[in-house]
Amino acid sequence: MIAPSLLSADFSNLARDIDMINRSEADWLHLDVMDGVFVPNISFGFPVLEHVARLCTKPLDVHLMIVQPEKFIREVKALGAMMMNVHYEACTHLNRVIYEIHEAGMKAGVTLNPSTPVSLLVDVIRDVDMVLLMTVNPGFGGQKFIEHSIDKVRELRRLIDETGSHALIEVDGGVNMETGRRLVDAGADVLVAGSTVFKAADQVAMIHQLKSL
Repeated sequence: MIAPSLLSADFSNLARDIDMINRSEADWLHLDVMDGVFVPNISFGFPVLEHVARLCTKPLDVHLMIVQPEKFIREVKALGAMMMNVHYEACTHLNRVIYEIHEAGMKAGVTLNPSTPVSLLVDVIRDVDMVLLMTVNPGFGGQKFIEHSIDKVRELRRLIDETGSHALIEVDGGVNMETGRRLVDAGADVLVAGSTVFKAADQVAMIHQLKSL
């Protein structure tokens, strides 16, 4: 599956870019919310997301790169989000947060930074609907792909298979046709693509090519 990241869109033509997503073969729209505290950047907040949610016909994959993400479960649910992604590193009581996301009627995703081991998910892997592996350090788009991410995807795939978990594997950062192929071969289910999609001459065709991997 392909989830274009709105972070790389043209914010002076946001309605146009969302219309492109709606017309394309994209499966989800990935929304990166940054607070300037958990990550060294600020993206957009709920006033912008409310407009995006009204325009977009694709399921919303909301990735909260913020401290205390559990405080915003109600707001994410109000957007009509399909998936709420929280960082392992930002949740002191991760089991409780996963439970509360599910209670709100959304799927629960847990995100790992590049330096966070997959093994830390052993106690929650059966409870989550998706694990998002960051393949760059979170905070900025257009970064270089971190090579050891391929092995990390393989390790996560083994953990999911061994535990009988039904979690999807999503990857975000430096995804293009070359790295995307390698990630899919390693076991990834969902590719988040920002610059590769929105900087393409033919964005709809690029999404189609990524889906063919």
